[in-house]
Amino acid sequence: MLSKGFDVASVRERLAGRRVDWHATIDSTMTAAAKLAREGHAAGTLAVADEQTTGIGRHGHSWHSEPGAGLYLSLVIRPPAGTTEIPLVMLALGLAAQDAIAQTSGLAPDLRWPNDVLIGSKKCAGILAQMEGDAIIAGIGVNVHHTEFPEEIRHLATSLVLEGARVRREDLLVALALAIDEHMGILETDGSAAILDMFTRSSSYAAGRRVKVDQPGGIVEGITCGLDASGFLRVRQDNGIEAVILAGGVRPA
Repeated sequence: MLSKGFDVASVRERLAGRRVDWHATIDSTMTAAAKLAREGHAAGTLAVADEQTTGIGRHGHSWHSEPGAGLYLSLVIRPPAGTTEIPLVMLALGLAAQDAIAQTSGLAPDLRWPNDVLIGSKKCAGILAQMEGDAIIAGIGVNVHHTEFPEEIRHLATSLVLEGARVRREDLLVALALAIDEHMGILETDGSAAILDMFTRSSSYAAGRRVKVDQPGGIVEGITCGLDASGFLRVRQDNGIEAVILAGGVRPA
């Protein structure tokens, strides 16, 4: 059986030298991590919670943060000079989350641009990022032990346990922190081209997938044809015109 309690001491032991702030309940780990960044704490500093009362999702949506059921964290990223473009960092974070979930669960997650982690067609993890001075604050939520979801997202969301995987949140947190270090290191040493290539190979949505995307001018529909140099999604529409998607919900057509 998996304990409902969270053994933060074991996490700190395995992530020696890294600050890990644990909150039983907090409004949002994003606000806690932003404060840590302003105070000058190092890259990799973590704010983790058992429950968020106002968890933040992408595009201003809320993130369902059932107590004791998920992994809810934000961390400080201090990207190297020249790699502060949030889209590229988001791709690296998506790859790290995919790797950590696969490693600890034995499942085979997919990535939906820019950084939704899917099991099958349903979302099990999401990521957002925002600038805080010269740092980036990344928020990551993973549905781990959830057995049900609110009616409005039930058809969209899943969890690791619903997909048959029994994962300790402590193990997932350690794997995720180390995977983020690894992928940010790749971005620094090998450059954006390496992350773009890795994401394209790791996502069924990056190329050759027919999608619809909600955009301010209406719905863009077409076949994905890779990422541009900044990490934005390219979609070739039926009229032959290529659209570059800067933001928006991508879904299968």
